[in-house]
Amino acid sequence: MIKPGRIQKLQIARIVRQGAYLCDGSGKDKDREEVLLPAKQIPKGAKNGDETEVFIYLDSSDRLIATTAHPLITVGEVARLRIREITRIGAFLDMGLERDLLLPFSEQTYRAEEGSCVLAAMYVDKSGRLAATMKVYDYLSTDSPYKEDDEVQGTVYEICRNFGAFVAVDEKYSGLIPAKEFGGEAKAGELITARVTRVLPDGKLDLSIRKKAYLQINDDSNTIFRYLTANKGRIDFTDKADPKLIKETFHMSKAAFKRSVGHLLKEGRIRITENSIELTK
Repeated sequence: MIKPGRIQKLQIARIVRQGAYLCDGSGKDKDREEVLLPAKQIPKGAKNGDETEVFIYLDSSDRLIATTAHPLITVGEVARLRIREITRIGAFLDMGLERDLLLPFSEQTYRAEEGSCVLAAMYVDKSGRLAATMKVYDYLSTDSPYKEDDEVQGTVYEICRNFGAFVAVDEKYSGLIPAKEFGGEAKAGELITARVTRVLPDGKLDLSIRKKAYLQINDDSNTIFRYLTANKGRIDFTDKADPKLIKETFHMSKAAFKRSVGHLLKEGRIRITENSIELTK
C-alpha cells in the first residue's frame, strides 16, 4: 500500500511523458495503486520493473506524488523545522521539499515567529493530508541510553504549571523537569543542557537544569552576591519572602534561596535585617 509521509521502495510500472508511474508490486494490473514520479526525478537509465526509493506526499491538488528527494521529517518522526510563513490557518514549515508542511494553530503549544525553528512531529490528519504538531509527547521514545547524573541536551517543547517543563532529549526521548525543579530558567522552544535526576520505571527521564545541591549552592550564592553588588548592596526582602517574588527575582526556589543566603551569611559576606539582606562592609 502506498502511504503518504513515508519513504518507500516502489516499482516502476510504466514510464510516460509526465514521468514514471510507480506501484508497490501488489494487486492486479487493472486495480493496483499507482503514484507519479515526475519526469525530472526519474533516475538515469531507469526502466519498467526497476525499484526506486521515494518519499510520498500530496501535491497542491491533494493528489499523491512521489519524489526521490529525502525530506527532513517523515510520519511519526520528530524534528526541528524552520517556519517559512505564518498565515491565517497556521504556520508552514520547511520540510526540505518544494511543498511545505502545515502546522495548524490548534497544534501549536506556543506562538513562534516566522523564521524561527520549532520542534514538531509529522502526522496524517483526518482528511489524509500531511500535517505537523508541536504536541510531540506521544511521539517521543522511552528507551534512552541515559542514566542518573548524565548530562543531556534537549528542547523544551511545552511548559505546564502543574507538571513542569516537558523536554525532548536529543529530539527523541521523553524528559520532564518537574515543577518543583523548574524555576522558569528556560522558555518553550529553547535548547537546554540538563542533568538526569531519575530514570522512571517506564523509561521517561526526570531532569534538572540545576546542578547537585552542593555544587549549585556556589552558583546560586554568586548570583545573589552579583545582584547585591549591582543594587547598592541591598535586597529589599529576606529569605522569608514570598516564593513567587524570589523566583521572579532570582529564578530559583525559596529553598535554594534560603540555602544560598545561609551560605553567604556563614561566610560573613551579608547580614539580614528585619526587611532586607545587605552586604557587609
